[in-house]
Amino acid sequence: MSIKKQLQEFGDVLVNQEMKYHTSFRIGGKVRYSFYPFNLESLKNGVEFLKQNNVPFKVVGKGSNLLWTDDDLEMVVIFLDHYLCNYEFQGNRLEAEAGCSIIQLAVQAKNCELSNLEFASGIPGSVGGCVFMNAGAYKMAMSDVVSEVMVLRDGEYVWLSNYDCEFDYRYSIFKKHPDWIIVKVRMNFISKDKNDIEEVMQSRRERRIASQPLDKPSAGSTFKNPEEKPAWQCIEECGLRGYTIGGAKISDKHCNFIINEGNATAKDVKELIELVQSKVKEKFGIELKTEVEEYTWQEKRTMN
Repeated sequence: MSIKKQLQEFGDVLVNQEMKYHTSFRIGGKVRYSFYPFNLESLKNGVEFLKQNNVPFKVVGKGSNLLWTDDDLEMVVIFLDHYLCNYEFQGNRLEAEAGCSIIQLAVQAKNCELSNLEFASGIPGSVGGCVFMNAGAYKMAMSDVVSEVMVLRDGEYVWLSNYDCEFDYRYSIFKKHPDWIIVKVRMNFISKDKNDIEEVMQSRRERRIASQPLDKPSAGSTFKNPEEKPAWQCIEECGLRGYTIGGAKISDKHCNFIINEGNATAKDVKELIELVQSKVKEKFGIELKTEVEEYTWQEKRTMN
């Protein structure tokens, strides 16, 4: 039985989709199969099949922090945001599947008069992706609200505590265990007046619009902030504001955003990242590290 027919027992399967339509950078070549599992059991069975048959695969959220290769890849990409996007509020607690939009959950938390997810109301990512990188803003991060994370590990579903996740600045244990798949998250909130929450969210929305290039494809902040000074300031003081390589450009509006001017390739973005790192290292002795995850897997093989 072909890979496609086997996976169709567990979910929807599409062929030769371009990843540029699945990343906020709007960059990326084709992948042979896109797999959308129906539920947690389907995901488990699908992953087991792929591992048993040595088929390369990667789980992708909403692609908002991802620089995908320009190359066409013979692999399977697993998307959780079609079916694994259920959630439930119980008192001050939320349990959400990994495919949920974090923005949608922030809005629903507000409607339930629950606070502490306001920081995520402008992050265009999935719950799983946000936990994976411990996404944050305005001096808060996922680690401040997550109590437990369910993962598919070694063929079984297990719950990990906040402590087990080893959260740090833009880091979690999942970065060193990419084979663990985040499937569900539990979060705790505090009660607060809905209007007060809305006021905070609106204020931050206006701030983002004023300070970030939201009209152009990007992956948000490109670099982590070093201890010495903010990444944008390092880039600004190197005279790189507006610098362009191919279709990739350092935003005139915010120096820590690399934007796609319309025809950028992953190669353009990668070269611009390396240029910034080199110039900042040369001028300040600071090694800028990326927030953006780069995916460049390549292997010559034929898939049926």
